[in-house]
Amino acid sequence: MVSAVVLDTGPLGRIAHPRPNREVALWVERLLISGTDIFLPEIADYELRRNLLLEGLTRSVRRLDQLKAALTYVPLTTETMLKAAELWADARRRGVPTADPKELDGDAILAAQAIQVGAVVATDNVGHLSRFVDARNWMEIS
Repeated sequence: MVSAVVLDTGPLGRIAHPRPNREVALWVERLLISGTDIFLPEIADYELRRNLLLEGLTRSVRRLDQLKAALTYVPLTTETMLKAAELWADARRRGVPTADPKELDGDAILAAQAIQVGAVVATDNVGHLSRFVDARNWMEIS
């Protein structure tokens, strides 16, 4: 059993919808009932929010705000960004980058936030994130 989970943008987007994806919503509910800490990282909020705003999905933005209040929000800190820079550089040195060199690389930032709180990343993007941290498909986390 996992004691702490950080939500990546994919699963977060499915529950931020005004009519949340039933499967993901039930999964989150089961985790909460079991006592698992669920973290909403600022980088995932940013990635999702910018797209919701672009598309004018104000109800989803309000739902995302409700989730920020209900779950444990993890703000970006200088310490997190320093760790993300280390992860990014290490991945490049090893020849396994997760984004174009000119991109910010949200995966490295998300991984740093997961390290900060000691949590597994619940994602649809296991390949990139598992280069940095314990990342699992959200459906496989119980």
